[in-house]
Amino acid sequence: MNYLSTRDTGVSVSSSRAIAKGISPDGGLFVPESVPRIGLSEISELAGMGYIDRAKNILGRFLTDFSAEELDSCVTGAYGQGFSDKKIAPVVTVKENMHILELFKGPTCAFKDMALQILPRLLTVAGAKAAKGREIIILVATSGDTGKAALEGFRDVPHTRILVFYPSEGVSPMQKLQMCTQEGSNVAVSAIRGNFDDAQNGVKRIFTDPGIIKKLDENGMAFSSANSINWGRLAPQIVYYFSAYCDLVAEKKINCGDEINFVVPTGNFGNILAAYYAKEMGLPVKKLLCASNSNSVLTDFLTTGVYDRNRQFYTTISPSMDILISSNLERLLYSMAGSEKVKEWMKLLSSEGKYTVDDETLSKIKEVFAAGCCDDTATKATIAKYFKEHNYLCDTHTAVAVTVYDRYVETTGDTTPTVIASTASPFKFSRAVLEAVEGKTSDLDEFDMVGRLAEVTGLECPAPLANLRDKKVRFTGCCEKAEMDRVVFDMLGI
Repeated sequence: MNYLSTRDTGVSVSSSRAIAKGISPDGGLFVPESVPRIGLSEISELAGMGYIDRAKNILGRFLTDFSAEELDSCVTGAYGQGFSDKKIAPVVTVKENMHILELFKGPTCAFKDMALQILPRLLTVAGAKAAKGREIIILVATSGDTGKAALEGFRDVPHTRILVFYPSEGVSPMQKLQMCTQEGSNVAVSAIRGNFDDAQNGVKRIFTDPGIIKKLDENGMAFSSANSINWGRLAPQIVYYFSAYCDLVAEKKINCGDEINFVVPTGNFGNILAAYYAKEMGLPVKKLLCASNSNSVLTDFLTTGVYDRNRQFYTTISPSMDILISSNLERLLYSMAGSEKVKEWMKLLSSEGKYTVDDETLSKIKEVFAAGCCDDTATKATIAKYFKEHNYLCDTHTAVAVTVYDRYVETTGDTTPTVIASTASPFKFSRAVLEAVEGKTSDLDEFDMVGRLAEVTGLECPAPLANLRDKKVRFTGCCEKAEMDRVVFDMLGI
């Protein structure tokens, strides 16, 4: 299995090389040259396995230059410890035909752990094969959860350093505290004055700047990425969609072969793209429902075919979705329309901030995807409703997905069994969740609000969050977006 660039199919690399490099030199993203297929009999077999064996089975189809021993070591090391639920990604039934896939049982209480606990291990193996002994520099832009999960995953991993940029006013207090107290000798964190798109654009520019790449090369270093532009980050996410389906089969909630829907709260399009790849592999998926907050650029695109980032940017209570440039959408467009059209559209996005896909491509997209969005008011109302009526507490991102799902069912009458991806613990966003549940604002500090939320709901705050109270803040820096190059060099000491 080789990997091609979304912007030039003449670029072909091994899976190790794709993971080690993170992004193609032409700015494109690496995609598998073909999508491996899996039959219903194989899915039935997976239903009888645990998460670790499911992961080895699925990932082995994509990472073909990893030996069975290497893959076993990576998967077992990632999921054999550090998760608070033995199922790793449990599925909870909330009401008839509606199930929640809880992806926040890892060490940072967010779905990013599902990939970022294994990526450092994959990268260590890939680096030995493809990076020629260089020190790997992980550069990350985060809207909140990726930063902490990546920092934790790469903490003190040999021959790697990780540098994280986050928007100074675009993450929750708990997310910021998680990053700025991060332990490890090879980690560094900086805020930027701007939003997530500014951070992401800065990181992409640094990745592909020939002068910066040359300077790193001279110092025995090479960039890679822990964002979902890295295939090694995206591939592990495919696993949990298969796992959710298999759990429903094993629990006799569905029969093997029955179609289901997935609803995914979406910002950078990586999480829902993994569900798309699972469908392409043969998982019986009827519809993928993309849920957005007030930053509804994806809802508009999936319904009209016009992608336009020239719009107001909203800072919301679901900050990990506060994104106007969804990088992973490029991979979907490649699958639907090919590299030549992708190259043209990405040039227009860069130069004009806008592009429109052709009718044929839009028709293909609409066959697979539905989309919806909601604002903060609706998000809070859904948190309150589902806690009161179903005794289920959603975080602010999951609540967006639940809101969009309820509206979709009301509009379409589609009662297909549905799995909603739950992306974070509600205690990571305690202010907004507490205000939703109690129906009033709170002037408590972050940890007092966590305590109050636990008291009101009867739930226990996850230990990784509760233990932050006494941790020392290590990183306080903040830079202009134009200064990111300098910060990188300062962090690396070159």
